[in-house]
Amino acid sequence: MELRQRALQALCTADPLLKVAQARELLGHSASLDIAAAAPAQPVSGLPGRPAKPELIHPANVPRRSPFKPEGLAALLHAIAHIEFNAINLALDAAWRFGGMPARFYRDWVRVAAEEAYHFSLLREHLATLGYGYGDFPAHDNLWTMCERTKDDVVARMALVPRTLEARGLDATPQIQDKLRRVGTPEAKRAVDILDIILADEIGHVAIGNHWYRWLCERDGLDPVAHYGVLVQRHDAPRLYPPFNEAARKRAGFSDEELAWLLM
Repeated sequence: MELRQRALQALCTADPLLKVAQARELLGHSASLDIAAAAPAQPVSGLPGRPAKPELIHPANVPRRSPFKPEGLAALLHAIAHIEFNAINLALDAAWRFGGMPARFYRDWVRVAAEEAYHFSLLREHLATLGYGYGDFPAHDNLWTMCERTKDDVVARMALVPRTLEARGLDATPQIQDKLRRVGTPEAKRAVDILDIILADEIGHVAIGNHWYRWLCERDGLDPVAHYGVLVQRHDAPRLYPPFNEAARKRAGFSDEELAWLLM
């Protein structure tokens, strides 16, 4: 199979451990795989492949728990693991779905999928040391919802998934780490270390989204700042509010003009 077909195969895989293995294996072969011009046929069963649990509920109904209690710490780590599991699917979806892009686009998103798989594995393994597994807490589906909304527009996908929803992680991670440091337990300290790894990689992932968004805007004759506002309204993307991690966002390629737009 060529690269896009294998990305779709991994996306359709429901078992988290098998999906992780397929994403990481795909990265290992990506440089030598052909990339088809046409996307493989989408399966009838729907996307993405995922396990029966966690139960997906409305974000407002996800229980809030204190990380100062063992179950609350596990619930927090589970929520982040769920984000990383979704991020594997988001990257695989970009790699198989959109035609007419340079080869580097597909290989970039395969690399992102493999790194997200690593993040998910770190969190799943740490959860296990606390006596929990992925699926033990309810979760929401906001990330994949935006993936569905932008499935017919690669410009919108680059604008609203990596550089909007995933970029929000750049803002939230230091705040989560500060709270975990206050918890102070060895388990919480290990979580801080894992989040250091995730934050460093996510800056690169958001940078990839920024690169391809700007590449597409240049190709299509669009102003990236003005068109971003159009896409936010068109696809009902969430408006982001401060505080923003400006240092991380700048490292990920956001311009001063783009950061100013967020503060409007």
